[in-house]
Amino acid sequence: MRQEWSPEELLASWTLVDGDWDLVANKSGSTRLGFSLMLKFFESEGRFPDLLEEVPQAAVEYVAGLVEVPAADFTKYDLTSRSAKNHRKQIREALKFRPATRADEEELIAWLADEVCPVELVEDRLREALLVECRERTIEPPGRIDRIVTAAQTRAGRRSAHGPSSALAAGGGGARLLALVTEGSEAGVALLAALKRDPGAVGLDSLLTETIKLNDVRKLGLSDGLFADCSEKLLATWRARAIKMYPSDFRDTAEDVRITLLAALCSSRQAEITDALVDLLVALVQKINARAERRVERQLTAELKKVRGKEGILFKLADAAIGKPDEIVRTALYPVVGEKTLRDLVAEAKANEKVFKAKVRTTLRSSYSSYYRQMLPPLLNTLGFKCNNTAYRPVMDAMKLLAKYADIDGKTRFYDAADEVPMDGVVRKDWREAVVDDKGKVERIPYELCVLVALREAIRRREIYIEGGLRWRNPEDDLPGDFEATRTVHYAAIRQPMDPQAFITDLKERMTSGLDRLSAALADGSAGGVKVTTRHGEPWITVPKLEKLDEPTGLQALKDEVVRRWGASSTSWTC
Repeated sequence: MRQEWSPEELLASWTLVDGDWDLVANKSGSTRLGFSLMLKFFESEGRFPDLLEEVPQAAVEYVAGLVEVPAADFTKYDLTSRSAKNHRKQIREALKFRPATRADEEELIAWLADEVCPVELVEDRLREALLVECRERTIEPPGRIDRIVTAAQTRAGRRSAHGPSSALAAGGGGARLLALVTEGSEAGVALLAALKRDPGAVGLDSLLTETIKLNDVRKLGLSDGLFADCSEKLLATWRARAIKMYPSDFRDTAEDVRITLLAALCSSRQAEITDALVDLLVALVQKINARAERRVERQLTAELKKVRGKEGILFKLADAAIGKPDEIVRTALYPVVGEKTLRDLVAEAKANEKVFKAKVRTTLRSSYSSYYRQMLPPLLNTLGFKCNNTAYRPVMDAMKLLAKYADIDGKTRFYDAADEVPMDGVVRKDWREAVVDDKGKVERIPYELCVLVALREAIRRREIYIEGGLRWRNPEDDLPGDFEATRTVHYAAIRQPMDPQAFITDLKERMTSGLDRLSAALADGSAGGVKVTTRHGEPWITVPKLEKLDEPTGLQALKDEVVRRWGASSTSWTC
């Protein structure tokens, strides 16, 4: 039972009403207070307290005031005494409850195993569900609640494990899974160990390693709907158990349990490796671009020497040119402004955004063609990129073109003139001159770079999803299974209109209003330090570091309760 109660809650839940006063009329002292608290506790929780400390101190003080007994007398009430036993019987009869029998326990085990365990695995919540069910059946919860919960979990686990293991045994998948832990099977043990490892740092080697790992686990032949009848929580529990086990631990379990645990591990890891591979792709494309930009920035910084006083230099040059129009440059201008200064001016002028972007493109092309390009064929052969948009899908069309040329030698520099090469939605304007030459031919290497960048953005906005993934799965699979049948209920739950036009109109109004407020705040300086600047010639929003938040209001109460229960601790309470 929770320990924090407001005065209003105490009044509503712990006040003795007419019938309650009849029950406590012939009692006095600690017996009167203990009976009253036991009665209201049972009404609230559907069970009796196991310890006096379970009763909230605020409730003890409130009820003590009602029955006119000192609150300190509650410590004299013995829950194991004959009087307390009679009190529990009297309370059960008054509330029309009865003690649980062995038959009730078996029925509760069956109910938990059938109705609750398949969708709930946390033991505390299973206990709560059991207490609620006992209350519905007007049964005092049995004293062996932990035994009932454990028995129900065991029964549900065996039943759930039987389905996948039977399906795998019938299809031959069970033998392939058992080979992973068979004594003396070096290849199987090595694959199991590899499956348990997470990907390394973002890089080409990690991406290629994960690609090999994903292809290896796919060879086990696990069907997509193998765990369709199991809850996600149960599957996650099996996976968490299996990933900690050594091959010898698997061999110590029953064969059906062994197959189910291995299948749960491999199925979960297959989806996780797919997601990890996509994460590596997204991060690697960003890394390639960022590394090229940093390299070019270092080059330009080393080359560039900022020239000061440009206005004065320009005036001197203009005055000298007008004064000596017939003289050659070396004779007329160099004595006024030295050759070195003029060269520095030219270098600075060249180091503009256009030159910067051109150098970035050159650097990107060089690093991609000489090193990173080898990731493209295995990616295209391993990951299944899908898109639900059938009307406009330029990135998917570009991916088909890349797949067509995946096995063609890199010496083939351009795409065939007969190939349809998507440009809009794939190639940015500042890359067009690098992709298309002066004869209109499309070069493969820069186009592949553009496709990878466009693919990264399409994946991040969920326009393109990856078959077999979990986080990067089809967005339509995120919907509840009964969404179409109960669309109205789901829209009401998220408080959104069913009319898409109404949603778009409201969203536009809110976004416009928010942008107007931001614009006004930026203009009058009340934006809290937020500024709009530029970075590499593009708009850039800078946000100041956030201040430390105030301590949550409930944290001090939590600290006080921990101290009250377990005493002062040397643990630091800083947050």
